[in-house]
Amino acid sequence: MQEFFERPDPTPGPSEVLVRVAAAGVNPLDHKLRSGHGTALNGHVPFPQVLGMEAAGTVLAVGDEVTGLSVGDRVAGFALTGAGTYAETTLLLGEATARIPDALPETWAATIPVAGTTALDVLDQLDLPAGASLLVNGIGGGVGIALAQLARDRGLVVTGTAGPTKRDLVTAAGATFVDYTDGDLTRRLRALAPDGFAAVADNVGGESLRAVAALAARPGAIISVGDPSVTELGGEMVRRRLDRANLERAAELMTTGRLDPHITRTYPLEQADQALALVESGHASGKLVIDLSL
Repeated sequence: MQEFFERPDPTPGPSEVLVRVAAAGVNPLDHKLRSGHGTALNGHVPFPQVLGMEAAGTVLAVGDEVTGLSVGDRVAGFALTGAGTYAETTLLLGEATARIPDALPETWAATIPVAGTTALDVLDQLDLPAGASLLVNGIGGGVGIALAQLARDRGLVVTGTAGPTKRDLVTAAGATFVDYTDGDLTRRLRALAPDGFAAVADNVGGESLRAVAALAARPGAIISVGDPSVTELGGEMVRRRLDRANLERAAELMTTGRLDPHITRTYPLEQADQALALVESGHASGKLVIDLSL
């Protein structure tokens, strides 16, 4: 059950910053944490808890051990403290929070911590040369669309699987679209890459992951964002870097026009449950954001 309630502003610990939230990203991770998975990511906070793992806003207070951030700074970061970001104020971990450029809207900045930096981590880990082929399984969501753009920026040839409603979004990002609902997916992907794809980046997991794993040109050239069973297929989980430097890299890519989060809808805080329900359904296109100015 989800409900709204009043809470006092949390007090930052030595390594935390208190932030007035302007916008919060909505992610599949949010409903997974709600289901009791990955508790280490939210500080092992017991239920009931505030949902949300990423936010942008303004610093209200700074813990004694935090460096490089000051009251009044516009920032984006990870709520790895358990405070949640579907809220008017939250606590972000200082070392996982970065200033954002003046030109960057806070709604865009709120998508950096999860989608933006995950895409960077996947591509850095794969380290493919320009001209190599990349299959993105589940390309129509926030991470997938970021992957498509950043991979093209590195000179990769991108193919992506998604539902039919996401065709225009995927092709606009410069990727070849393949409808996963239309017939034999493996056969159609194999026709596009008879010798296999140089690498596969998976955002879906489960049986879908198993269906595309064999399309990698070499065993193990597959990274999954959310399904640890990828290791059983010889692949790897993405190695996440939840640090300030990675946040700053993604922010620069946005301000230079190389990364667009493709926010397809914003919601007021009181409709956060609707945003999360759409993400949980698997039918959300691009990125959904909670905008506290609405």
